[in-house]
Amino acid sequence: MHMIHDEVVPVLDFGSQTAQLICRRVRDSGVYSVLVRADIAPEELRAMNPKGIILSGGPSSVTDEGAPTMHPDILKLGIPVLGICYGMQLSCKLLGASVHKAHHREFGRAMLTIDNPAEGFFNAVPESTQVWMSHGDQIENLGQAHLESVASTESCPYAAVHSTDPDLTFLGVQFHPEVTHTLHGPDLIRNFLYEICKCKGLWKMSDFADEQARVIKERVGNKRVICGLSGGVDSSVVAALLHKAIGDQLTCVFVDNGLLRKKERDLVEHTFRDHFHIDLRVVDASKAFLDDLKDITDPQEKRRRIGHRFIDVFKEAAEDIDDAEFLAQGTLYPDVIESGHGHSGNSANIKLHHNVGGLPEELGFELVEPVRELFKDEVRALGTVLGVPDSIVWRHPFPGPGLAVRVLGDITEDKLEILRDADEILLEEIVAAGLYRKTSQVFAVLLPIQSVGVMGDGRTYERVVALRAVETQDFMTADWARIPYDVLARISTRIINEVRGINRVVYDISSKPPATIEWE
Repeated sequence: MHMIHDEVVPVLDFGSQTAQLICRRVRDSGVYSVLVRADIAPEELRAMNPKGIILSGGPSSVTDEGAPTMHPDILKLGIPVLGICYGMQLSCKLLGASVHKAHHREFGRAMLTIDNPAEGFFNAVPESTQVWMSHGDQIENLGQAHLESVASTESCPYAAVHSTDPDLTFLGVQFHPEVTHTLHGPDLIRNFLYEICKCKGLWKMSDFADEQARVIKERVGNKRVICGLSGGVDSSVVAALLHKAIGDQLTCVFVDNGLLRKKERDLVEHTFRDHFHIDLRVVDASKAFLDDLKDITDPQEKRRRIGHRFIDVFKEAAEDIDDAEFLAQGTLYPDVIESGHGHSGNSANIKLHHNVGGLPEELGFELVEPVRELFKDEVRALGTVLGVPDSIVWRHPFPGPGLAVRVLGDITEDKLEILRDADEILLEEIVAAGLYRKTSQVFAVLLPIQSVGVMGDGRTYERVVALRAVETQDFMTADWARIPYDVLARISTRIINEVRGINRVVYDISSKPPATIEWE
């Protein structure tokens, strides 16, 4: 029987900002893909039994001293290789061609002319098509490397090349097929996978669910697993997958820290007790959390205190669960990569995620992280396969510290209630306008200021709430959402009329960068 990981196409990461996107495009085409470090040994790569290999772009020039490189034998493994931008230039150099500074650099859209179909790589692609370029170097002297050009642009005579050596299956493109500006990029990636690598397309979410359930059952045996539920997408999908795998051997723990959205605890209890019939333990520790936060205004100190309290509460709850040897977490693939724990090594260490590496070792659990190979939208697809309700699968992200970082300044129960009421109205109107799935994250922020207003014939001096709505693909960058004015007007009117204590509503039109998505 074929398994989904029987077909793997690793992507060697030379530091490109779109390296993860290459993996995504491969997975979207039905083939499993992972990032690996650029200096991976050929033997280690061969042990993965890959169907093909993709070499990413990168910010360096292959002519720079100390520029990233790879072992030249990777090109001689007998496995099809696709080099993209830097990956193309490096491969050509290793094969014997030369690389020099281009007379005319190319950044942005360019028109590609295809001169040679190149063994199926350009199937279903017009002879002239738009691609996205981002390079300052070009290759030359192709003949001595047994390479020939198969496509060009006005400024780049060798925009795509392939090897004429019958013992080497190599294709190189100077442009970026993984980005949306390359109009037929998905076709090119699919052609590489299916025409060149002869993949069958085994990466399906239903198969992933079945395989992971089998792996979890085999590993856990008859022991119990604890899953910390937050009410968010990731932990909820993990709980559903674990329940599919081990049924009653799963116990979920939900900590009410008093910093939740309105009716969040009710949603979690209804979904996992009533819908999935999972053993759910709810711990109300709201007083302890709020006591810890009394008079604290610094956002980092808020996070630190919430984190410490959560560990103490979770540890105490876990002590009452017999035969528990495993702790399940909703770690995702971007978390692993950004924390420097992925195949690509420490070069991509962007930030430390609290859930990569687990809760403190003194808890004594083995970690189960069944979705650590998935991206966010893949987790949503898995949740749909597992029957998790849309109200959770499509829920917008919520910060770990909860409303503590959306009430700017010190935290009080009164402020939290004002923010919950305003946030609920905001989300109601966004859903009613059909904008919830069109936006990536929408929330309200209570500002630590008051403003003068007029209600009836009287003066008011009350709080200000800011509305934040963003659109993003990866949450690394984001743009503010262009919510229609009439929708914003309804939201503002309802909040001011219905939420006592607010007399002014403002809309945040900052993008990330320079701003972050959350205010704290």
